[in-house]
This record gives sequence, structure tokens and C-alpha cells, in this order.
Amino acid sequence: MRWLLFLPLLILLALFALSNMQEVQLRLWPLDLAWAAPLGVAVLVLSGFGFVLGAFIAWAAALPARRRAREVTQAAKLLEAELAVLKAREAQARHAGAPQPMQITLPAAH
Repeated sequence: MRWLLFLPLLILLALFALSNMQEVQLRLWPLDLAWAAPLGVAVLVLSGFGFVLGAFIAWAAALPARRRAREVTQAAKLLEAELAVLKAREAQARHAGAPQPMQITLPAAH
């Protein structure tokens, strides 16, 4: 199912790169570096870099929420274990305090 969504995007990106083959020079201002590449390739590389950077920022922003979720899960497990112990104690107390069955002795017939 993912391929049905991914394939048209992949075709669109390939057509974009093939349609924009003009040579461009990308410069990095303070370092006086230049990179000569086809426009389509340059745009795709820079877009990919932006995507990876955004994914990293989203992952880093979710770290506190994942830590809180892990702590809540551990607390829930501890509470479930404590509840199981309390239920077992209650069942044992009920069993120990249960009245014994009555024993009736009938008088012997002479």
C-alpha cells in the first residue's frame, strides 16, 4: 500500500531531476566554496538534507514525551504488581478467616 503512495512521488522527483539539467553553482558564503551540479540534483540533495534535518529535530523534540511514557509504563507495572499482591493477601485472609463447617453429632439409638 505504501508503494502506491511512494511510486508517484518517486516518478515526479525523477522527472524533475531529468527536466532540470542546467548546470548551477552553489556557493557557501563565508568559506568561498562552490559546488557545480545540475539544478535538479542540487535541489533534490538540498531537499533531502532539509528532510533529514527536520526528522532529527522532530525526533529530538519527542525525547521528553518518550521518557515520560516510559516512566508512566513502569509506574503502571509496579501498581499492577502491588494490586496482585494485595488481591492475593485478601484471598488468603478470606480463606483463613472462613468459618469451619459445622459438625453435628446425632445421639446414638439404643
